[in-house]
Amino acid sequence: MPYSVPEPKIFACTQSQELGHKIAKAFGQELGKVNISRYSDGEFQPSFEESVRGARVFIIGSTHPSSDNLMEMLLMLDAAKRASARHITAVMPYFGWARQDRKDKPRVPIGAKMVAKVLEAAGATRIITMDLHADQIQGFFERPVDHLFASTVFLPYLESLKLENLTVASPDMGGSKRAYAYSKFLQSEVVICYKQRKKANVIDHMELIGEVAGRHVVLVDDMVDTAGTLTKAADLMMERGALSVRAITTHAILSGNAYERIENSKLTELIVTDSIPLRQESEKIKVLTCANLFADVMHRVHHNTSIASKFLM
Repeated sequence: MPYSVPEPKIFACTQSQELGHKIAKAFGQELGKVNISRYSDGEFQPSFEESVRGARVFIIGSTHPSSDNLMEMLLMLDAAKRASARHITAVMPYFGWARQDRKDKPRVPIGAKMVAKVLEAAGATRIITMDLHADQIQGFFERPVDHLFASTVFLPYLESLKLENLTVASPDMGGSKRAYAYSKFLQSEVVICYKQRKKANVIDHMELIGEVAGRHVVLVDDMVDTAGTLTKAADLMMERGALSVRAITTHAILSGNAYERIENSKLTELIVTDSIPLRQESEKIKVLTCANLFADVMHRVHHNTSIASKFLM
């Protein structure tokens, strides 16, 4: 008898249940059942409540801190491997620990490389992720990596705003490549913020390279953590004569006083994806779902077809 490829199974880690349900619905099937047993000391054990033998398994989970989110992904990968899944794809809308992509001072780890190796050791045969903090992290893996871009989600929304005199801005020098890519697609001007830090998450000084007077500005970044950089950049641009300042950031980490900073800033709007669930609602934060993007790519991966058309820039 000819071998028939089983239908894929889709599961979601605890922290990505809402997004997992959206992706599964867009894919056209139900989210698989996972039971999490917890011990009184905090240890937990996930178990699949259905067979995955010989199947392609997609496990959805962003690995933002706490480390429990990463640990749950690793345990589910290991469970799928030991249950004889044929292919195991870690679908990580947000790849955590990615800011540790190099040694920037002596005696520190390269956390992103370590996480990549641990994911492969746990059983991942493929990685699907979105807007890595540094593109070169793909090279830390020996398995295939589908690195998606949230521009597929953001650009149609930006075009719908029909903003005249549009300028794309990068909040730091490291994001200039991303800003130029957006500006090329939108046929707009580009400005760049230059910042100096005393330490992580603390900005000492910021300068603006370029003119924003009389322009509608869109700041582009891969993540927003404490929102210090974005809000400081927005305030600076409004002082320099910008008509409005919006920000699009793929991953809304929003730790510490981030929500308060956003509410008190001169940002018109912060546009994010649902790669990480928001801790609280805000009138200034608009969430665009990335579920359709991931569902489409997962469908193409399962049927071994090209995903090239999903890249708008």
